[in-house]
Amino acid sequence: MAGGSRYQMRQRMFSIGDDFVITNDQGQPAFKVDGKMLRVRSTLFFEDVRGRQLYKIQERMLRVRDTMNIERADGGVAAKVHNALITPLRDRWQIDIPGGQDLSTQGNIVNHEYRVQQGGAVVATVSKRWFRIRDSYGVEVAPGQDDALLLAITVVIDMMAHQGR
Repeated sequence: MAGGSRYQMRQRMFSIGDDFVITNDQGQPAFKVDGKMLRVRSTLFFEDVRGRQLYKIQERMLRVRDTMNIERADGGVAAKVHNALITPLRDRWQIDIPGGQDLSTQGNIVNHEYRVQQGGAVVATVSKRWFRIRDSYGVEVAPGQDDALLLAITVVIDMMAHQGR
């Protein structure tokens, strides 16, 4: 994925009520995730560095199935993330993109070593190998992709794969 954008994510950063910054590979702030407790639901606001809301991730208290929506600032669903298959060594996640081409994951979600694919092409790679900082992992997004949406998807998958931490 030569020429893609690379970001640094911190593990265990997804505590609702906490804020955190996603940095680029130069260590500069690229996006902010603002955690809020709103009544019964926990909500994360995915923002650009100026504080403009790009996406909203809301944890559903009563879920029939492990599914979370990522909403655009206008309230429309940008992506629906759900766990397609759980096996001892791998999780498979399906990401439905309304009006677009769906995504899927392949690899080891729990250990932050996986790829996000769209129509067989890799659009993002998640790996702990790129950063030597403890409790961090990297996300590399292919050129021409929606970096913010793919990072928001990574946040959702991390939240769902590591529930209860």
